[in-house]
Amino acid sequence: MESHEPDLLDEVHYHEIVQQIQEDYTQIDIDTATRKLLDFAVKLTLNVKHMDEEDIQSLRLEGFSDESILDAVHLISYFNFVNRVLDALGAKPETDMRFGKEEGIHQSSMEYLPQGDEDIFSQGI
Repeated sequence: MESHEPDLLDEVHYHEIVQQIQEDYTQIDIDTATRKLLDFAVKLTLNVKHMDEEDIQSLRLEGFSDESILDAVHLISYFNFVNRVLDALGAKPETDMRFGKEEGIHQSSMEYLPQGDEDIFSQGI
């Protein structure tokens, strides 16, 4: 999310709120609809097996249209997809990013390739 700070800042207008959302959105005072959407995003990211109609209904009750919910699902899922691809390829966070450094989850996957296959990605395979 850090790489998209400017977009979030355009929405909330305050650097302090951007940082609070990044660190723990559950601890800040935000409107119920935004909190429900963020809860939905977390559940879709971490507990997709437990998603059900109630999750969709909770967003509808907050005023989200089915089209907006579909947009949210596509966007959340796309970011999860890209993050998995980057993790699988051993991509490391940019050196000036605050988040991701200490977790150590961005080890290079190249060390798991058989010897001699280091350039497999450059061959377009």
